Amino acid sequence: MYVLHACALPDAQYGIDIGMWAEDSALPVSSPSAAVRQVRDHPFAVPTDSLADILGRSEGARRTPQTLLLPSLQRSPLDPPEMVRIQPRRRSSSAPSLLPWSVPVMRIPASELSSVLDSILGDQSEVDVRPAASVHYVAELRRHGEMLVDRSRVLPTCVIVGRDDEDDNDTTTTEVQARWRVFATGADAVTNHGLVQTMPPSFRAAAPETPQAELTLGLLDGVVDALVRRRLPANLLAPRRGRRPSTLPAAETWFESLTGDDARVDIAPAAAEELIRELDPWVREGAESPGPAQLVLRLRDPEPEGGALTESDAAEVRWHLDFLLRSRSDQSLVIDAFRVWDDDGSLARWLDKPREVLLAELARAQRVYPDLEAGLRRAEPTELELSTSAAFDFLNTAATGLAEAGVEVQLPSWWGTTPKVGLKLHATPTDGDPQEAKIGRDGLASFDWALAVGDHGLSDDEIAALIFAKAPLVQMRGQWIVVDQERIRRGLDFLKNHEEGQMPISEVMTLALGDPEELETPLEITSVEADGWLGDLLDGTAAQTIETVDPPEDFRATLRPYQARGLSWLDFLGRLGIGAVLADDMGLGKTVQLLALEATARARASAVADPDSATSAPTLLLCPMSLIGNWEAEVARFAPSLRILVYYGSARPRGDAFDAALAESDLVITTYATASRDIAALERIGWVRVVLDEAQVIKNRLSQTTKAIRRLNGGQKIALTGTPVENRLSELWSIMDFVNPGMLGTPEKFRERFVRPIEVRADEERAHRLRRITRPYILRRTKTDPRIIDDLPEKIEIKQHYRLTVEQASLYQSVVAEMMGRIEESSGIERRGLVLAAMTKLKQVCNHPAHLLHDGSAIGQRSGKLERFEEIMSETLAEGDRVLCFTQFTDFGEMLVPHLAAKFDTDVAYLAGSTSKQRRTQIVKDFQEPDGPKIFVLSLKAGGTGLNLTAANQVVHLDRWWNPAVENQATDRAFRIGQKRRVQVRKFIGIGTLEERIDAILEEKKELADMVVGEGESWLTEMSTDSLHDLLTLSKDAVGE
Repeated sequence: MYVLHACALPDAQYGIDIGMWAEDSALPVSSPSAAVRQVRDHPFAVPTDSLADILGRSEGARRTPQTLLLPSLQRSPLDPPEMVRIQPRRRSSSAPSLLPWSVPVMRIPASELSSVLDSILGDQSEVDVRPAASVHYVAELRRHGEMLVDRSRVLPTCVIVGRDDEDDNDTTTTEVQARWRVFATGADAVTNHGLVQTMPPSFRAAAPETPQAELTLGLLDGVVDALVRRRLPANLLAPRRGRRPSTLPAAETWFESLTGDDARVDIAPAAAEELIRELDPWVREGAESPGPAQLVLRLRDPEPEGGALTESDAAEVRWHLDFLLRSRSDQSLVIDAFRVWDDDGSLARWLDKPREVLLAELARAQRVYPDLEAGLRRAEPTELELSTSAAFDFLNTAATGLAEAGVEVQLPSWWGTTPKVGLKLHATPTDGDPQEAKIGRDGLASFDWALAVGDHGLSDDEIAALIFAKAPLVQMRGQWIVVDQERIRRGLDFLKNHEEGQMPISEVMTLALGDPEELETPLEITSVEADGWLGDLLDGTAAQTIETVDPPEDFRATLRPYQARGLSWLDFLGRLGIGAVLADDMGLGKTVQLLALEATARARASAVADPDSATSAPTLLLCPMSLIGNWEAEVARFAPSLRILVYYGSARPRGDAFDAALAESDLVITTYATASRDIAALERIGWVRVVLDEAQVIKNRLSQTTKAIRRLNGGQKIALTGTPVENRLSELWSIMDFVNPGMLGTPEKFRERFVRPIEVRADEERAHRLRRITRPYILRRTKTDPRIIDDLPEKIEIKQHYRLTVEQASLYQSVVAEMMGRIEESSGIERRGLVLAAMTKLKQVCNHPAHLLHDGSAIGQRSGKLERFEEIMSETLAEGDRVLCFTQFTDFGEMLVPHLAAKFDTDVAYLAGSTSKQRRTQIVKDFQEPDGPKIFVLSLKAGGTGLNLTAANQVVHLDRWWNPAVENQATDRAFRIGQKRRVQVRKFIGIGTLEERIDAILEEKKELADMVVGEGESWLTEMSTDSLHDLLTLSKDAVGE
């Protein structure tokens, strides 16, 4: 396997470039030289040619050796956390230190960074390439740069840089360049600061003396410059006739150099310096104050006497904009202006001259919000009174500008969710039978429109009250409502001409579920209601109400009731031309439902005997390479009449041979990687449907694989996944936009409408709205629901506690003492890396001392966990049960296999990421046989998804992965359809260790998926040092001997 790294490479002429380099676990670990004071060749760094192949940049790439300062032992750099070796490294007695190593590096300019990252992070290559934390860091910088450019948070600048003379290496000349750079204030400045603080240490390996901020912000400026140039037209100014470039004014020459690939400005250095002086005040105008306190403006609701405000009261009430100061060093310290003016000197402990600071901050804010002048007329300004109209202007416009200028603005909680006057649609299909052949998106529905606020239609009296309202904000039904007279007029005009009638059902669905901002209606559609089958579809109950479709007689499976409903639902949406996400829990039979759909569609096409029918075209199914054999076996088992073509491997048909093979196929099975490579051949086919198995593969919309898959054409697109949301809602957008393009709007609008409110504020209303939009297209059933399946055996989860041995406890305390000392002295990304390293080491100690020490010693009698595991295994094997044993550490799995085989005199199956497809298929097949191995040890990553291992009814998680979804997916290898026995799941927890303390926290990580549809340990790194010490410290009752 390869681990890919990124490091910053300062360039005097071009700013910050990125150096990409990699390490190979198959190369020798140690250098032949022990001369630690010399720069030696990195022993397991990937050579230049291989590095070029990994990055796909063989032509024209700048490849240079770089000296990198890396954490090392005497003869070798330390392995990165992402590296897994088949043969463990020998333990060294020397203490780690930073040593210089010569490493082959490929230099990537900022202008080419986006394409390289998309290739790295989105590639589903069969070569195991794991991006290190530094690569993910660069990707985060790129994403942040894109958001800044999207919001125009950039400024053009002029700089004078030095470059080496091509004819004389000892001479440096100057060059004038036009560049775009980041303009960050407010929240953007906070984000930039956070990115600087979280820089991985390896990112500085080539420039350890350069300040972190210079590297991070320099690269961010380079990313922004490249993005802006890519988006702007080549020429911003009209050509000047009769003027040579050399005679143009300096400012105009500079302006023309802000576009295109060439940033050079052909002007004299003196003219450039004058231009820089002229631009400097503009650049500094919006810069944040570096003072000790930040201005806070807080808008308070009016407080009427005697109950709620009436429509007539709203225009007369006074709103209050309070002035406050917040400490920049202690964000919890906030004082209002009254306290400032009444100060008796006690504020001096954190704020010198508080009155001058307040006035200066207000004056700066006034440049953005001139209405503050009225508040500054007082001798001791404390607040600004606003009319309802002025308050609305502040909410709607001024607050955004102030926040971007670095002023903290606190708005009423209801703002942003304030309902607006919109349109409500009620529709009824004219044909009440959803199974009629002509029904579908082209069918008709009768409709009527009404004005509404949210889901509530407005009465004539309420409409009249809004028409005659004197203020842009009115209280109605206990909430503030934005009143726009022009919107109300457009709504009434619309009702005059469209109050009732008929429209295509496809239009009703677009109005109900589309992005309101993309719809051609005068007002936002706030509510859509429908009767009959259309209402069932829109409210997500169609799967329970539509007529059941039976598979053909030659289909060799009896569908359970919920599977029959799933088949009918997929068929129903397919006949409407609508995509679907089948998101049933693992083990509920998504595969058999899809095959039933294929068999049903083929039987229907044969019945009408129409060779030109679209159904006569094949279906394209994409899946991970490891599941190809599973799909072949399931087709042979359940739908042998389906003709399949496995389009994979070097022998796959091409050209005319491919076309001929398609004509003889019903189902074409391929991998994501193959489809991405052969997209030109696959996208020209009009597939009857395109199906993605394990559809979470396309969760990253920016990856090259996702971009390629989105080019496929199908009459219906179906995604099969048990986890439509794993970590972020953007993953849901990517999957949903594949099955029904455009339904959730653009990524930027989806982020604004749903991602930020739900992930940041846990906004239940937005989560409900997202569920309403997506539920017609997502069918999700869980196997713990007795209404779905009553014949699946009960799953019993057991927390298996154990105690450490004395040796383990000693090692545990040593690791804690060493790592806590280093953590206390570190900060930022270095601290985060040390915390994660501590977690890994402590989990290794809990497994076995030999797992941490890698000393090759025997593993019996030294681990409390292993001893308890052996006791459980003895009882389990005596009862005739079979066991799946999951570990996240491949090296620990390799230690266990020979030990368990010898201890219990039995065959032990083993599956890891390095296992070939052919060998993997055979191992699974052998285990599923009645006389197969009794024990199956699997690495969590390789064996956690896509396998059917129902021969086992015991599941053991030897070490914990702090993501419940990952553990549950692994458990589902046994707890699924076909399982006839009760499944017991044991999760090992060391008493008094971090395993016990973190176990209670795991449930909190389920909330995001549950809110909408429904990795890692990085969240632990954010704990304070004291909390971390409490978490890691070994309790007195942890030792078992």
